[in-house]
Amino acid sequence: MSRFKQLEQATDKTSDALQQTALAHTKALLEQAGRHFGRQFPDVTINFDLKGQAAGMVRFPALGKPQIRYNALLLNENADDFLKRTVPHEVAHVIARVYYSINIRPHGTEWQSVMHFFGAEASRCHSYDTQRASTRKLQQFRYACGCSEHLLTSIRHKRIQAGLRYSCRKCKNPLELVVSADK
Repeated sequence: MSRFKQLEQATDKTSDALQQTALAHTKALLEQAGRHFGRQFPDVTINFDLKGQAAGMVRFPALGKPQIRYNALLLNENADDFLKRTVPHEVAHVIARVYYSINIRPHGTEWQSVMHFFGAEASRCHSYDTQRASTRKLQQFRYACGCSEHLLTSIRHKRIQAGLRYSCRKCKNPLELVVSADK
C-alpha cells in the first residue's frame, strides 16, 4: 500500500472518530438539557454534510425531526473549538426553540440562556479559517452609505436591482451602488 493511501486512510479514521465524538457530544447536551429543563426533547437527525463557510446549522422541517448539520471539514480542522462552541451553539437552537417557542429570535435571550447553561460562549459567528471550505465565490459589488463603503454579493445586488432596499446598520442611510468591485 502506498504511503499516500495510508495517510488518506488515517485521515478518514480521524474524521470518523471526530464525527462520532461530535455526535456523542450533541446527544449528551440534549440529554443534559432534558434533565435540566424537565422535559424530553425530540430526536434530532445529525448529519455532517454541510459545505461552505457555515460551521453548523439547524433545520426545523414542518414534518419530522429537527436536523442539525455540521461542516465536517471545519470539524476536522478546528476539532477542539468546534466541539466546545459549534456543537453547543447548534444544540442550543434546538433547545431554545422547543422549550421557549418557535417565535423567538435565533440568537436572542432564550438561546443565550441555553448557551450560558451549557457553559459556552454565546457568540453568533465562528472565526474558523474557511478558505478551504468555501465552495463558491460570488461576484461582489461596491455600495456606499453616509459613513462607509460596503461590498455586497451578487445576490444582494440583484435584490437591490429588483427594488429591495438595504440600509447601513450604523448610519441607517440607504446603500447606493458605486462601482462593481471587479472592474
